Amino acid sequence: MNNIYRLVIFIPFFILGCAQNVIQENKVIQKIDSLDMNIFSMKGDKLYSITSPYSSYDKTELKFELKDTTINIFDGKDTKYIINSNESTLSDNNKLLKLKGSVKLKTFKQDEDILFADKFTWNIDQANYLLEGNIRFENKNIILNSGKAKLSSDNIIEFYNPVKYIIKDENNENKYEINSENAFYNLNTESVSFEAKDKRVRSIIYF
Repeated sequence: MNNIYRLVIFIPFFILGCAQNVIQENKVIQKIDSLDMNIFSMKGDKLYSITSPYSSYDKTELKFELKDTTINIFDGKDTKYIINSNESTLSDNNKLLKLKGSVKLKTFKQDEDILFADKFTWNIDQANYLLEGNIRFENKNIILNSGKAKLSSDNIIEFYNPVKYIIKDENNENKYEINSENAFYNLNTESVSFEAKDKRVRSIIYF
């Protein structure tokens, strides 16, 4: 008899707990399958598109949580960069984009440039891309490694001290390796420059 009495007491608490979770899931977190979203500027220009096979939208924090994210960043009608990551968040009225986990940024040049990182942050209002953790930039000519880098709207990547770079030979093999302070790679001119703490350019290499 005592066992039956205890069961009757605990059942209402169990049901109430489940009901709260269901309400929160339905009203606060909205699940989205196969997200395909385009973000435009105030002038109507497409800034970027973002796709994810599985995502959710937090109506309280006004934030998207996305898995297996693919992002295309546009320059006019053309795709400028394509970025992939394991996870991402989109917040601040779609103006703050953060990616993490196997971040891979690729240019659409004939000679492909690829930039790897652990984390990627883009504030649209600032028009700069911040990359952090295990930075690796690679193309047919050079490999650059650092812990932090910034890609600006003028297509210049700044790699923060310490920087290790490797020059490749005609057979795409490592020719020599050098450590330096801050380095700058210009995607347009395919040149890399190096600076010391006093900001004087020590050397510039063109490929």
